[in-house]
Amino acid sequence: MELDPFALASALEASPLGVAMRGSRGAYPAANVAHVVGLVFLVGAIGVVDLRVMGFGRAVPLAPLSRFLTPIAVAGFAVLLTSGALLFTADAGPLTRSAMFQVKMGLSVLALGNALVFRRWFGDGRHGGEAPPVARAMAGASLAAWLTVACLGRLIAYS
Repeated sequence: MELDPFALASALEASPLGVAMRGSRGAYPAANVAHVVGLVFLVGAIGVVDLRVMGFGRAVPLAPLSRFLTPIAVAGFAVLLTSGALLFTADAGPLTRSAMFQVKMGLSVLALGNALVFRRWFGDGRHGGEAPPVARAMAGASLAAWLTVACLGRLIAYS
C-alpha cells in the first residue's frame, strides 16, 4: 500500500481539528501568535548563543550563556512545533503542495540536525572559552538557517 501525502493532508484538513482551526474566530490567530512567540524564543535565544560561539561578545562567558538560553530555545521550538502543527491542519492540502513550505520544512530539519550535532560535539564545554573553527561555522550555519526558516514561513502567505 502506497502512502499518499496529499491524500493524508486533505484528510487532516477535513478532520474535526482542521475544520475547527478554520472555523473558529480565535483558534487560528492564537496559533499564529503562538508560532511567532515560539520563533522569537527560538531564534532570539539560539541566535545570541550562535553569535557568541562565532566570537561576538567575548566578555560574556559562553558556557553559562548557553546553559541559560538553550532551555529558552528548546521551549521556543516546542511552541513552534505545537502551533505549527495546529496551523498546518487548517491548510494542510495547499501547504503540502507549496514549494516554499517544503523548503522551510527541509531547512528546519537540517537546522535541528545541526543543533543536535553541535550539542553532541561541543555541548560539554570541553573546548574552553573559545569555540573551534568548525563550531563557529556550525553556529553561523545555524543562525542563517533559522533566520531563513523564519523568512520562508512569512513568505508562504504570499506564494
